Amino acid sequence: MENSARQATRLDAIHGRYDPWLLFVSAALACVGVVMVGSASLGVAATHAVDPFYFLTRHLIFLGIGLGLAFWLMRTELKTIEQHNQWLLLVCVVLLLAVFVPVIGKQVNGAKRWINLGPASFQAVEAVKLMYIVWLASYLKRFSEDISATWGAMLKPIGVAIVLVGLLLMQPDFGSSSLLLAITAGMLVLGGVNMPRMFGPVLIGLPVLAVIAIAEPYRVVRLTSFLNPWVDPFGTGYQLTNALMAVGRGEWTGVGLGASVQKLSYLPEAHTDFIMAVIAEEFGFVGVCAVVGLYMLLSGRALWIGLKCVEMRRHFSGYVAFGIALWMGLQSFVSIGVNLGLLPTKGLTLPMISYGGSSVVMSCAALAVLLRVSYELDRAQRQVARLRGEATQPAAGAPATANPIPSAAANSARGNDAARGTSRLRERVEPTLGRSA
Repeated sequence: MENSARQATRLDAIHGRYDPWLLFVSAALACVGVVMVGSASLGVAATHAVDPFYFLTRHLIFLGIGLGLAFWLMRTELKTIEQHNQWLLLVCVVLLLAVFVPVIGKQVNGAKRWINLGPASFQAVEAVKLMYIVWLASYLKRFSEDISATWGAMLKPIGVAIVLVGLLLMQPDFGSSSLLLAITAGMLVLGGVNMPRMFGPVLIGLPVLAVIAIAEPYRVVRLTSFLNPWVDPFGTGYQLTNALMAVGRGEWTGVGLGASVQKLSYLPEAHTDFIMAVIAEEFGFVGVCAVVGLYMLLSGRALWIGLKCVEMRRHFSGYVAFGIALWMGLQSFVSIGVNLGLLPTKGLTLPMISYGGSSVVMSCAALAVLLRVSYELDRAQRQVARLRGEATQPAAGAPATANPIPSAAANSARGNDAARGTSRLRERVEPTLGRSA
């Protein structure tokens, strides 16, 4: 008993390391954001008759708040976050309903997406993305056996997503609605859902989304202007034509930091939705490739960490990493695609780069949770390595043998590791990560 207590103490004393690649890409994106918000917001500040560094100052304040929240989350055990997953889902619904309450909700350009916090506004959907991913990751962990075997277990998270999407469409926010559905579908596939069953909801959902997209006249205008913005370059195609001119001026290496012309009151929302066009103009093709490479590294590394977590039966951690990877990857893909004229305007920001308090703070929080996943994964790997090392060492005073007998602590740890991540007594069915059985 005393030896077991000492061994447990030694294992608890083992600490993990945050993934250096995630730390690098997070810091790089934050630095790019500070530089580009400072450059792209100069013309916007002149239009609003405020200090030239007004938006940069606010961006730095929001980034500081996000870093404070990130520091707290990086030191919080994932099991503590998982314990509150049901409450987080309830908060998602409350936040999406709060925007419709007078005084609390704030309407901008006809959309009710913001919660009034006095000196600043908070976009509810940014927090909903992270909290919903946490809830869905916990659900997939608890019902991974059923998710691939029964219709009910698969349809429950889809039903929850539909409720949240319905509230988003009432705001309206079609871009975030599509993103939330895509994250749900991606996490279900990576969680081992039966693919033939998945085709049914997809075949039903796509036509419904198409009908919703063309139901509002302004969405139809966005689609037609996207197909040929030069038909009305000073009207419906104004945003895209100016974005394309900015991209064209950048050529290979750009016109230089601060030398963009399109940001000077020509390109609308140059510091938020169309900040990538300013990057393309000032840094050219090379700059665009560098930013795309950072998001590819972020998403790819997050998926790799998630896969390693699943292999170690740390299923909740793995699914959280999958969800954040899908969020960052899909949102950056859509934002960049809009700026380059590859996709219709959606109103999604570029994570960690675009100006916006809600987006910056919650992007910092999401990356902090991802870093915590990498920390606990590394810690678990070190603990397993310690146990295996002790299991192969001969007892003191005993002759070395070719086949050392594993210690009881090692066997117990292996048994606990095999049972981790399941709430059922029967043998766990491992998720297929989208592969057919």
